[in-house]
Amino acid sequence: MGIFQRISTLLKSNINDLISRAENPEKVLNQAIDDMRSQLSKAKQEVAGAIADEKKLQAQVEKEKKQAQEWEQRAMLAVQEGRDDLAKQALMRHSEHLNHAQALHETWVRQKTETEQLKSSLRQLNDKIEEAKRKRNILVARQKRAEAQGRIQETMSSMSDKSAFESFERMTEKIEESERKALAAAELSEDLSGDFLQQEFEALEYHGNADQQLLELKQKMGLLAAGEGARPQLGSGDEDVDDAEVVGEIPADESSAEDAEKQE
Repeated sequence: MGIFQRISTLLKSNINDLISRAENPEKVLNQAIDDMRSQLSKAKQEVAGAIADEKKLQAQVEKEKKQAQEWEQRAMLAVQEGRDDLAKQALMRHSEHLNHAQALHETWVRQKTETEQLKSSLRQLNDKIEEAKRKRNILVARQKRAEAQGRIQETMSSMSDKSAFESFERMTEKIEESERKALAAAELSEDLSGDFLQQEFEALEYHGNADQQLLELKQKMGLLAAGEGARPQLGSGDEDVDDAEVVGEIPADESSAEDAEKQE
């Protein structure tokens, strides 16, 4: 387990060194991730070595057990051949290999337990590095957002001087004033250059044209008979003659009868 404590201490010292130098946050985070990957690679190598040692111990245990079995078979052969002296020596070798196998088996069990712990720690370290990578992306995004907000705030602060906006408003006012003066000059020029009497008659003629158009529209719609509603034209000499003729044509009998009624 000491390997991971050393890695943790080394990573902390490297990260603290980067932070103390106040470098770009994104560069600090990227460097920290690179350091983690490098240490992970070294940890994998050491864990792989521990696993290899564990496998070697396991093989030695199996070898000692196999040799113990072989010497036991030799002892049995010696007994069959009536060589008890050789059988005793074979049994002594059998016991030696069996004891060695037992001792190695105990060592192998401890090594295997530690190896499993190392593998578990290695997986945890790998998971932490993956989590650090995800956090790195989030932190970098937050840093860029903070920088963007800072630039916006700086821009807004630089625009706090209202002189530019006031100049814009003054120019707008000036243009609008120029437009009003131009309209007034055009209106005055039209008033001075026109013939008022002519304009009044043109207005009357326009009104007459509108009335005439209205009468024609009503006739077209069948609301008026043809010729009905026509306005007499003023200043016509024929009308005066017709009126005189109408007055002069009253019968004499009707006049005498009216005078007799008045006397009565």
